[in-house]
Amino acid sequence: MKTLRMQFGTADGGRWQLSLNYPREDLNAADVEAAMQELIDSNAFVEGLVGILAADIVDRTVTQLINNN
Repeated sequence: MKTLRMQFGTADGGRWQLSLNYPREDLNAADVEAAMQELIDSNAFVEGLVGILAADIVDRTVTQLINNN
């Protein structure tokens, strides 16, 4: 499963992270940066976001070894 992780700086010097599962395959840095800026400008999730710190796509693979369900 792939997850888009976006990290923002907060007004109090902290960090805030938003993770979204199953991002589009054709995402690029410009798309993500524009979306992150929209989130900052709109205060849609949390007030006090002041900057873009990082964004990455994490690709996680789970290999099941035992399943006694």
